Amino acid sequence: MGVTLDDDARQYLAAFEDVTGVDGRDCLVTGGDGDDDRHARSNVAVSRSQSRSNSNSNSNSGSGERDRRNGAASAASEKRLLIVVANGRMGEAIGPDGRTVKRFEDRVGMPVRLVEDADDPATFVANALAPAAVYNVTISENEDTVAYVEVADEDRGVAIGSNGRTIEAARRLAERHFDVDDVQLI
Repeated sequence: MGVTLDDDARQYLAAFEDVTGVDGRDCLVTGGDGDDDRHARSNVAVSRSQSRSNSNSNSNSGSGERDRRNGAASAASEKRLLIVVANGRMGEAIGPDGRTVKRFEDRVGMPVRLVEDADDPATFVANALAPAAVYNVTISENEDTVAYVEVADEDRGVAIGSNGRTIEAARRLAERHFDVDDVQLI
């Protein structure tokens, strides 16, 4: 299945390839206000200024507990760039001690999560849920195509992610790349 990229996504991928020297296969922006199933949108300057104003308002709060709650909420809604990396090139994309991907994060002004591409849907879903320990992925093709994922009990939280971000990203990417309708943890 081919993935269609808009101009913004192509620009992010070009910048990714320029910084890392690694081919990017897909690009999505997740989180932030109005998060939906759209391709990458660039408003880096706006998101930077919003992040600064949010962090300033949180630091002026009178309650430490409120700061933690606000920080958790803004971290969950913070924009994040998802890049699907060419199969076998993840180490190059990350770089020694994460310096290469950090350089790219600095360039685009938002956190980046890398997912390694794969030739089959089961491996792709497992890669999308990393670093969770995935034991098995079964693809069921009845009325809907569903990926049932068996993860270590201690890694269920990692596979789900903060406010469901990791599993939702896995669902979106699996649908875009392999027409998988849902990803469920068992």
